[in-house]
Amino acid sequence: FPIAESDSTIRDFELAEHWPKAFAMDHGWNWFGAVWMAYDRDTRTRYLYSCYKRSQAEPPIHAAAIKARGEWIPGVGDCSDINKYDGQQFLKIYRGLGLDLKLANKAVETGIQEMWMALSTGKLKVFASCEPWFEEYRLYHRDEQGKIVKVNDHLLDSSRYLQKAGALIFKTEVEAAHAGKKTPKDPFERFARG
Repeated sequence: FPIAESDSTIRDFELAEHWPKAFAMDHGWNWFGAVWMAYDRDTRTRYLYSCYKRSQAEPPIHAAAIKARGEWIPGVGDCSDINKYDGQQFLKIYRGLGLDLKLANKAVETGIQEMWMALSTGKLKVFASCEPWFEEYRLYHRDEQGKIVKVNDHLLDSSRYLQKAGALIFKTEVEAAHAGKKTPKDPFERFARG
């Protein structure tokens, strides 16, 4: 991204309680990465406020790290480390570990363009404390053929997934609680239950 770090870096601050949040994860054995963003609906600005990166650990370790930042926070993720079947199995594993997780839209070029636009217009800001994210940002580049070099990019991939997910993935804790409740099909059923 041809954007200076200083243009997207913001000093950490306490997030507004009414701002919805979401996370994104990129699963892999050698490296696993996850990012968390809050969304200011008034200004339509996203704040990447936390990140997690770890190598060679099992799904329960990663799930615990994700839930530690808020069990209610919904997310998107790439679980297709090897093939589509394994990706579906990993998705089941992470959901079984308590994550509210949907598969990510992994479109690379459109995701990069959306991130570039958000960064260049000030609609995506990154907390200064997210140093591992900035380490990847500094190394993110294309090869001689114009293809993204897929090395050390789990946090940036996660950021791209969350950018592609759109604003509707973001929820407040109250919204997440209501989303988890099933509405009775029979309008009188809720009264019958007392």
